[in-house]
Order: sequence, then structure tokens, then C-alpha cells
Amino acid sequence: MTANGPFHILSKPIGPICNLNCQYCFYLKKESLFPEHHKASDFRMNHQTLEAYVRQYIAAEPGDEIPFAWQGGEPTLLGMEFFERVVSLQKRFCPPEKRVSNAIQTNGTLLTAAWCRFLAENHFLVGISLDGPRELHDRYRVTRSGKPTFDQVWRGLQLLKEYKVDFNTLTVVHRELAYQPIEVYEFLREHGSGYMQFIPLVERIGGAAGHLTKCGPLNILQPQDAVAPWSVEPLQFGKFLSDIFDVWVRRDVGRIYIQTFDVQLGIWAGYGSALCVFGETCGRALAIEHTGDLYACDHYVSPEYFLGNINDTPLERLVDSPKQKTFGSDKVTTLPEYCRRCDVKFACNGECPKNRFIHTPDGEPGLNYLCAGYKHFLHHIRPYMETMARLLKAGHAPAEIMGLLARNQTAARNFAGKPPGRNAPCPCNSGRKYKQCCGSSKAKAEAR
Repeated sequence: MTANGPFHILSKPIGPICNLNCQYCFYLKKESLFPEHHKASDFRMNHQTLEAYVRQYIAAEPGDEIPFAWQGGEPTLLGMEFFERVVSLQKRFCPPEKRVSNAIQTNGTLLTAAWCRFLAENHFLVGISLDGPRELHDRYRVTRSGKPTFDQVWRGLQLLKEYKVDFNTLTVVHRELAYQPIEVYEFLREHGSGYMQFIPLVERIGGAAGHLTKCGPLNILQPQDAVAPWSVEPLQFGKFLSDIFDVWVRRDVGRIYIQTFDVQLGIWAGYGSALCVFGETCGRALAIEHTGDLYACDHYVSPEYFLGNINDTPLERLVDSPKQKTFGSDKVTTLPEYCRRCDVKFACNGECPKNRFIHTPDGEPGLNYLCAGYKHFLHHIRPYMETMARLLKAGHAPAEIMGLLARNQTAARNFAGKPPGRNAPCPCNSGRKYKQCCGSSKAKAEAR
């Protein structure tokens, strides 16, 4: 039996076990959920649970593609044999009319030539965690003994490229990194990352401890604990995205893919959000632990968000359970009035509920910690997104915006501070009048 609509599961086949000790990692603390586990080998998805998971996920997903996503902790600690079994089970249970895909998120430190051959041969998409240049990456991404990891990650990255493994980079935007947007972007671009994710680091000291604010049966809203000193500053995160966007929109559209920008273009073009954090509701991106325990979301792996175990209850029933539906709808029903009136609400939708722990200017709880940053960013990109959305709807590539902006820049240089008359030929050599080309209100907005 299939679920009532597409869904996605983030698999944690080794739980929170990792060979690194990144200071900002919220998942390392999840070991406390399993007091009966006394050694690292206890945190390993057994054959029975793995088979049940692969079989049930393929059967329950209503779409033609079943996207398996493997994370941790550090999933490569399981060894290649585990993932060879994954591929074997997928071939066994996947019917001819469907296909599976695999993505694995890794810190890259344990990658070898053998690993990369396997990943390439089996068409795994690899997400590699890389926080930019050495000094920024090593600020928090360290070994268990506190040593830097950049060199190890760099070796893994070179192996991925050598064996032509499809990969993207995941960069955690911590407080220090947010002040160097162009340096980070150019570094990732130069070293072969054509696909980038920038994840804002928001961590509170004490996590979700303390009394929860009642907002629906799942208590999505939580109290405002002090944020950890490495958390990104809200407005600075918006400026970080905006500065990178200004380079990208003039040079790299269609060449470099940045998750946040691509998702926003889909929203502005009317296709909705392909990413749960910007969706109006959530609840279709769940997390499964090595035990087979299913939770509402990767950021809500805690007892109050436990849905059940797939060894006891079929996966599709857990995904479509009343408890999970409430979790998903709480995202919109708990949105503060301040957010409902916002002119960019359609592009943000309050972002992820895990970050909604501050108060609105009029004192209502539930405002997103990153609100100021997203407002800055979304207002900044508005004219560009509107232009790219028009290009898409007219059957053109969004990348054509780069030519428009280049012509506007050329025209601006030709003006030498004194624009031509409204009916004069446009100095960008388009053949049109200035008022119909670079002097139009649309063109001026696009040039901003």
C-alpha cells in the first residue's frame, strides 16, 4: 500500500555515531536516546531492519522514483559491505516501473579509492561537508581529539573528482563564516563544486530543554534559550546570501546551482517550494533511526515526535498517521500574525519551525530567529527573481538574465553619468529606444 502523497526519509543507519566531533553538531547528543547502547557497534542498522526499510519505502512511495538518503553520524563508518547490501536489496524489491536513487552525506575523511569506485559505479550522489577555506572549515570541524580536518576532507574531495563521482558541497554557515561570503563562494566554485548548499547554523544552549510553549498537539514552538556563540547572526545570514547572489546572478546562473536560489526561483515562478523549510506545511520529510524508529523530522528526533517502529507498524501508516499530519499542519496554523501580514511570506512561510523561538515586535511568540535575514535576502532578490520568473514563463532560460544585466551595466558606463534622452537610441546597441530598453523601469529594477 502506498502513502497518500510523496514523502522523503532521511536515514540514520548508524545513528549519531561519528569519527569527528564538530563543535556545532546537534546530532551527536542523540546518543542519549539509546541508553541501552553501550558501544559504537550497537548503533548499526541490522539486516532485518534494513531489509524492512528498503522493502517498505519502495512499496510506500507513490512516485516513480524512490530517493534514498543516507546520513549519520558518519555513514561510511558502516563500511562498503553495508551499502553493497543496500544496493542488492533495492534491486530485489524495486519493480521495473520504478527506480531508486541514492544520496549519501559524508564528512569525506574516510573516503578511499575503493569507496569512490563503488559510489561512481552505483551512481550515488555524495554530499560532502566543507565549510569553505581551511581557516573557516577548521574553526569547528575537528576530530575527536580536537585536531583540524581540512586536509582529510580535501583528500576525499580530490578522490571524488578523480573517480567522477557526482557530488555537492554542504556548507554550514556559522557566525565567522557568514562574514566572508565571497571568499567562501569563490573557494567552492574554484574547487569543483557546481552544486552548493548553505545551511544556517542556529543552535541554542540547552537545545529543546525546558518547558515547551503549547501550540498544537506537538508543541512546535519552544522557549527562547540563549543561542550558542557559533550560531549565525540573523541579518548577517541574509547579507551572506545576498552577497553571493549578486555574484551568481551576473555570472553563474545555469552554471552553478545553489539550493536556496533554485528553490526560490521555483517559488517565484509559481511552482511551489521543493524544500520543506520554505513550504507552507511540512511533515513529508521524516527521519528513521538505525533501530527502525521513525520520527517526524530530522530536527525533531526526540521522544515527543516518535511515530513508531517500522518493524511493528507499516511505514505508510506511520507517514500518514494523524500525529504526523498534525505536525505538518502546525507549521502554518502556528504562524504568528506578524508573519501572515509579511509581503514575502509566500517565499518564506516562516521557514523551519525549529527556528521559531523568538517573539514578534508586538510580543507574539513563534517568530523565526532568522526572520531579519530572510526579509533582507528576499527583498534583495525580488527584481531578479521576478525577471527570471518572466523568462521561464516565456519559454526562455533564466540564465538570460545575465545578458540583460550585462547590457544594463554597459549602458550605465556609456552614460558617463548623463543618460540619453528617452527617445534616443539605447547605448547598449539593442536597436531600441532608451525608454523601451535600459531606461525602462523594469530594466532599472533588474540592474539594482
